[in-house]
Order: sequence, then C-alpha cells, then structure tokens
Amino acid sequence: MKVELVRVNDAFHFEGSGSSEVKVHTDGSPEIGGSNLGVRPMELLLMGLASCSAIDVVLILKKQRQDITDFRIVAEGDREQEEDTKRKPFRNIHLVFKFAGNQLDEIKINRAISLSMEKYCSATAQLEALATITHSVEIASV
Repeated sequence: MKVELVRVNDAFHFEGSGSSEVKVHTDGSPEIGGSNLGVRPMELLLMGLASCSAIDVVLILKKQRQDITDFRIVAEGDREQEEDTKRKPFRNIHLVFKFAGNQLDEIKINRAISLSMEKYCSATAQLEALATITHSVEIASV
C-alpha cells in the first residue's frame, strides 16, 4: 500500500491520495496556524477505524439480507500524553454502531460487529496494540 501527501499551502493544509481517485484533505488547527481546510490527522485515524469496520459490517449484513436503511458509527477516542514527549496517542476508543432498518436481527448485527472487530478489520488490529477498543450498538426500527 502506498499513499502520497502533498502540501497545498504554506501552512498545514495537505492533500492525500491513495489507490482511488478521491483526495483527502488534512489541516492543522487555527491555534497552530492551520486553516480548518481538512480533518485533523488523529480524527482521520478514528475515521479509518470506523470505515474499516463499517465496510466489514455492511458486507456481512448484506449477505444475511438485513434491510439497513440507515447506518452510522460514532467513534470517540480518549488520548493520553506520553511521558517526556508531546505525543498523545489514543488509549481508549469507543465505537457506537447505529442502525435503522426493517426487521433487523440484533443477533446478526452483533455477530457481524464481532467478526469485524475480532477477525476482519485490520485497523482494529493496528490500533488495539495501544488502545482499548470497545463498542456498543443502537438499533432503531423503521
């Protein structure tokens, strides 16, 4: 896998690209001279984790003919400063999987999430070495 990051302005705005034609913009906060023209790098890590699991879950539930009309994941991470550094890695991450649909099977949904988190999602495998990753589920009927 290979990605490229290109500086867009004379501050902290960057444009990233990978195997798709879609560009991703990152930027620093205004407090350090950024312009709010992209997501923060640590937000992007949470988005990557949520996206990785979301793709797994949707693939699994489609095969099980679950009629999902709305699906979203809220990812929240707690960061902790490492001693003698400025680094603040995630130590706890919680994902809330939110579903709406017609006659959704809670057992199938929970199984799909477990398979993603424990077997398929490489982002989970990468991040769980340093952070405790937990999740919860919310299901609304349509």
